Amino acid sequence: MLLQGNLSAPNGTGSDPSVFFLTGIPGLEALHPWISIPFCSMFTVALLGNFTLLYVIKTEPSLHQPMFYFLAMLAIIDLGLSTTTMPKILSIFWFNSREISFNACLVQMFFLHSFSTLESTLLLAMAFDRYMAICIPLRYATILTNSVIAKIGLAALARAVLLVVPFPFLVRRLPYCGSHVISHCYCEHMAMVKLACADTRVNNVYGIMVVLFIVGLDLLFISLSYVNILRAVLSLASKEEQLKAFGTCGSHLCAILVFYIPVVLSSTIHRFRRHFAPHVHILLANFYLLFPPMMNPIVYGVKTKQICDWVLLLFRGKSF
Repeated sequence: MLLQGNLSAPNGTGSDPSVFFLTGIPGLEALHPWISIPFCSMFTVALLGNFTLLYVIKTEPSLHQPMFYFLAMLAIIDLGLSTTTMPKILSIFWFNSREISFNACLVQMFFLHSFSTLESTLLLAMAFDRYMAICIPLRYATILTNSVIAKIGLAALARAVLLVVPFPFLVRRLPYCGSHVISHCYCEHMAMVKLACADTRVNNVYGIMVVLFIVGLDLLFISLSYVNILRAVLSLASKEEQLKAFGTCGSHLCAILVFYIPVVLSSTIHRFRRHFAPHVHILLANFYLLFPPMMNPIVYGVKTKQICDWVLLLFRGKSF
């Protein structure tokens, strides 16, 4: 078979330069069937959770509010983020289906980084929503109208596309005269750049710039939003009012931690990868793709009374 021939070659090279091979989790190939069990379980929970969240928000009129519109966008992004990579990852674990065409790899890379950028941008938009609701509640409904929310969504989409579109073109221009074996479960920008047999400084610099512009800038503005929120909450007269105000931010804070902690850890391990086994970085990178999409519906479902009540009634077979 072509796959066996290429992987058994001394340098992982093949006769077809348009074909690449994903390795799964290096060093743990024998455990792939067992590793697939938690991965498949998390993927299933993510799909069920986010589709349920979308259904509840769509069918319950009391949830037709700015916060829940943003939450619906987050659910759509989480579905895109997980489905972009997980089917191929599971096919590697179950069927050893490692072959992927170069063009398919570029498409997967584009959607993977686009959805990641979208999620970061949307978490920033949700921080702005909480800032408006707590710091200037009297203007909340007049500022965050349906048209403004739609414009924010389109701006987030435009930002993601414009920043990520250069990645496939920067990768495509590179020659790949050596190994075509990608030491990863999916086509990630830096994993492919490492295979190039040419100067990759442009790719490296642009990749760092995008990370700083997205993660750095978004985290900065999210932090500023919560500094102002904290000031507003502490100025409230009673402890009960303070706890109630903090409660409205709890789900969003959990979503921020669930998304950014794996990103920061993965980036740190990537920069100092010589001190870590390869499978540690790959497992964490996969965890980052699955954990936020799985946890966001659970966190918002548990912490948001309207959603929790609706879901309980839905699964009990009752109606409003």
